[in-house]
Amino acid sequence: MPVFRPASATQINAGLLIARVVIGLTFVAHGAQKFFVMGIPALVGGFGQMGIAMPAITAPAVVFVEIFAGLALAIGLLTRVASLGLVVVMLGAGFIAHGSGGFFLPTGYEFTLVLGSVATMFAITGAGAWSVDARIARRS
Repeated sequence: MPVFRPASATQINAGLLIARVVIGLTFVAHGAQKFFVMGIPALVGGFGQMGIAMPAITAPAVVFVEIFAGLALAIGLLTRVASLGLVVVMLGAGFIAHGSGGFFLPTGYEFTLVLGSVATMFAITGAGAWSVDARIARRS
């Protein structure tokens, strides 16, 4: 694998697969943590304290998007749509929940920036050849 030669299609698809699965399952884990550990009532309360509009709607919506769009991203199903939902969630998290905490963790926005950037990449590139999206496209 020469350093300066462009990546082959196989290398690109392997990289997209790895990133898709890791980022998708990371979103699923965060959504599951909100649902099973924090609980929706506590999440609604937290969203309300942060000043997020309509917390009784936005809190469950965030959990839904993180879990189901994360799963969709991991398997490469409706990747661009799922990624756009995740981008919206990360923009909200970055600006509302973490924006005043500076860049670095534990309260900063660096993690939301990384997740949002990768989700943006998938919204632009799609899932790659090793995905459910590609399999559906080959059938049609």
